Amino acid sequence: MDPPALLLSLLAAVSAVLTVAAEQRGVWRGVYLFKPLATVLLLALAAAARQPAAGGYQALVCAGLLFSLAGDVFLMLPRDRFVAGLASFLAAHLFYVAAFAPRPPGLRAPLALAAVLAYGAVLLRALWPRLGTLRAPVALYAAALMAMAWQAMEWRAVVEGTPALLAAVGAVLFVASDSVLAWERFVRRHAWGQAVVLGTYFAAQWLIALSVHARPFG
Repeated sequence: MDPPALLLSLLAAVSAVLTVAAEQRGVWRGVYLFKPLATVLLLALAAAARQPAAGGYQALVCAGLLFSLAGDVFLMLPRDRFVAGLASFLAAHLFYVAAFAPRPPGLRAPLALAAVLAYGAVLLRALWPRLGTLRAPVALYAAALMAMAWQAMEWRAVVEGTPALLAAVGAVLFVASDSVLAWERFVRRHAWGQAVVLGTYFAAQWLIALSVHARPFG
């Protein structure tokens, strides 16, 4: 990892840890400062890649991170902006789908597709009775989230390099983060819930941002 990427990664990690600490202690000023700062630093990490992993990939991932930043802001506001946050992250996932989609398109990881579809169905089935008027937007978002994870695994099936592996692991962590977030919001809250949501979220975004670099650890 080159020095600028290492520095941005370290600063993002510090901001992420401070976000989790502020969230757990209810220090909202800290959350308002460090949560978007962490995502801005990850956006800078993706934008700083001098040799992107693939043509057009850098721009698509940066767009995904930019919409993720908007989602971060909406979801941390005092007023409930859940739908706006959901829409922002929906757009982010669509950019990630476009970034991860292998060229030429095809079905190279059928087991991954089956696993993603099965998991998405089970998760929606568990949440469905509690979603109320949010059933349609949550179902749409879940479809985009699962498509993002599937396309990352498809890319990994085509390309053996480190960037594709980082993107695939990041996508799986994103699914984990959003799953816990949905459970926390619609089913039952836990004392450790937000720490898990934020920890897996920032790890996912870091891996996706780092996957822009053709040689992330070279």
